[in-house]
Amino acid sequence: MTRRNPVDEADLTRRLDAMSLKEKVTLLTGGDAWTLTPVAAAGLASVALSDGPVGPRGTSFGGDTPPALLFPSPSSLSAAWDEGTAYETGRLMGLKAREMGIHVLLAPTVNLHRSPLGGRHFECYSEDPHLTTRVTVGFIKGVQSAGVAATVKHFAGNDAETERMTYDARIDEKTLREVYLPPFEAAVREAGVWALMAAYNAVNGTSMTENGRLLTEVLKEEWGFDGVVVSDWQATRSTEASALAGLDLVMPGPDGPWGDALIAAVEQGRVPLSVIDDKVRRVLRLAARVGALDETAAPEDSALPPDVHRRMRDLAVKGSVLLRNDGLLPLEPGTLRKVALIGPNAVRFATQGGGSAHVTPEHVVSPLEGLRRALGEDVEITVHPGVFPHAKLLPLDGETATDPVNGEPGVRLEYRGTGDSPISDEHKDPADRWFPIILQDGVEELVVRTRLALRASGIHRLSVIGTGHFTLHVPGHEPQAHEQLQEDDDIAALLLNPPSHTFAFRAAQGETEVVLRIRPQRNLPHPITLLGLGYDVPRGTDEEELDAAVAAAANADAVVLVVGSDSDTEAENVDRTTLALRGRQDELVDRVCAANPRTAVVVNAGAPFVLPWAERPAALLWSWFPGQEGGDAIADILTGTEPGGRLPTTFPATEADAPVLSTQPVDGVLDYAEGHRIGYRAYAACRTTPLFPFGHGLSYTTWDYQDITVTGDMARGLSLEVIIRNSGDRPGREVVQAYLEPADGGEPQGLVGFATVEAGPGEAVVATVTVPARTLATWTDGGRAARSGGHRLRVGRSSADVRLTAAVPGFR
Repeated sequence: MTRRNPVDEADLTRRLDAMSLKEKVTLLTGGDAWTLTPVAAAGLASVALSDGPVGPRGTSFGGDTPPALLFPSPSSLSAAWDEGTAYETGRLMGLKAREMGIHVLLAPTVNLHRSPLGGRHFECYSEDPHLTTRVTVGFIKGVQSAGVAATVKHFAGNDAETERMTYDARIDEKTLREVYLPPFEAAVREAGVWALMAAYNAVNGTSMTENGRLLTEVLKEEWGFDGVVVSDWQATRSTEASALAGLDLVMPGPDGPWGDALIAAVEQGRVPLSVIDDKVRRVLRLAARVGALDETAAPEDSALPPDVHRRMRDLAVKGSVLLRNDGLLPLEPGTLRKVALIGPNAVRFATQGGGSAHVTPEHVVSPLEGLRRALGEDVEITVHPGVFPHAKLLPLDGETATDPVNGEPGVRLEYRGTGDSPISDEHKDPADRWFPIILQDGVEELVVRTRLALRASGIHRLSVIGTGHFTLHVPGHEPQAHEQLQEDDDIAALLLNPPSHTFAFRAAQGETEVVLRIRPQRNLPHPITLLGLGYDVPRGTDEEELDAAVAAAANADAVVLVVGSDSDTEAENVDRTTLALRGRQDELVDRVCAANPRTAVVVNAGAPFVLPWAERPAALLWSWFPGQEGGDAIADILTGTEPGGRLPTTFPATEADAPVLSTQPVDGVLDYAEGHRIGYRAYAACRTTPLFPFGHGLSYTTWDYQDITVTGDMARGLSLEVIIRNSGDRPGREVVQAYLEPADGGEPQGLVGFATVEAGPGEAVVATVTVPARTLATWTDGGRAARSGGHRLRVGRSSADVRLTAAVPGFR
């Protein structure tokens, strides 16, 4: 187990004894959405929590979120297959959190890629529990090395978003122990994580915030977790049941089911005071670890390294996966005169998925910027979107919109009652994708006024995000009206996936002042509405844009075609309904590849999609959601930097091939009847050939696997020494993967270890893979036991590309 920050337990007892019951219980619910209430009697300062998995966002959510560092998505991080890379990522995030005054980072998300349709697929690591475990351990150790608490989440069975607040995940004990709990267990036993988040859903009939068996018996008693169990936001729905089950902290606050009701339960003897004291001690222990208690040593001060942006660029390179290459890559700038950069994600680059993990980046390097730097000024680059598959428009920018009152970039927002005169008004920055608005009593209407600088004549598009009745007034046009309402009262759905409507109007180049009148939806239990504005310049029809892209491709020496998804397609609170790329992107790839066979397709997405054209392009690179430095990372790989990634999840050839496709609960139940047969193990069991197997990824060199030596046994653990040789003419990075399977072939193979190595041309290296006995054990009769019978190790470049095999010592 990793060394925890030393905590003086006697000092915690002194502080605990100084608190009244009311102070204790008040501490156990958030002081607001993101911080805990300070307690002077205990010397406790406010503790700040922040999402999340792609970097600390800060203690806000919505339009006033300050810029921060946007890291590659977790699916990209796991694609590096390297615990050291995970540690570096975690440490950089931890240092940034310290800089921002954040004590607790709500990451990592370690739920599995059970179905490729999962809405938070991009936010999770892998379909495999062992790969997820190793990345989890490295990341947590990195975050906590900076004196910031990591929060492993979402415990447990939170592998889908459909009905996520209420569904019951039915998972048998063996599957729980061998597939879904190992990353959480290693986070506690090995990484020493300081916080854990209880999920919204139920497991085997009991809500996770009330699941005493998992929270207390397994997590706290069996695994020895001494940190804080925090609820997912608004996941706690009871007083006594959740308090007695092992939940320690209710978020957000200050309202919630504990408070005065929990005080009464203690005073009336329904909840023992010792239970409250244990929770408070855990919060104080967390505060001591992160430096939020007076008279205790604060974490050692350390700043972000000055080359943090280069490091983030390297992280995106390490996670990018070269899936195919017929020799087009790497591009040689000296041989190129004209390159066509094509695709919807070339002009609207997707750096992250949607939801609570959202970070406002300090900047974003686009594919165009990256290619310009990599190719040099002598290479002409033309840019064409080809198609427009996006569900929502980009935010209205300050160059287009001007507040007609003060002349500053933005809009004027008026709050009106029943009369024509505003109650109040304020300036708003239009770059805010959406901003929550508290509807005060008497406010019946919102009016947005802005002066648009239209840079071209044609059909302009203005969108509005939120709920209510909208009317757009444009000079020279009849008013346009639209109504969109929220059918339920789920405020999380409103905040995370607000509806959008696009108005279209024809206007000439020049300035025009538009007015948007909004009657907010008021039949909801919360006084909150959302407002966001989007805009898009005039563009051709889909056919015109396709024709222009194809013509540019035919006239280029090489084509870089960037397709994919976005933060509306892949997002928290909603699962995908299809694995097909949105809109006419498949057609775009087919037509561009037909026009120019020297086409490299880059897929900018956080989760698998079906690629019916995968054999068409000369090269295929998967960039994931690569964070703010992604454009440079993609250009680096296209021009010769070794692509480091290997797939952490299997890519199906067709939707029907995905072993677990549906994420829809039946009568409130999500049945994990497939057991451990998810991902590559299910493909092997069904003898289905995927489009790209788990662990797949190409190098710019070639590798010979020469020999393997195995020592140890199933009861004590194994050590593998694998000799491989770089047989190509370029330096490279290889991920050596070890899979275990029964000698009789009765069960599919499973990943038990891996190692990354680097070698120059012609150089032989030894990859050492260590496999602990715990990884080799199976769950049986209420405990772990060594596997019986003969087993063999299969070592190679992916789950489907095995180069060496060896019997496990002790069995024949």
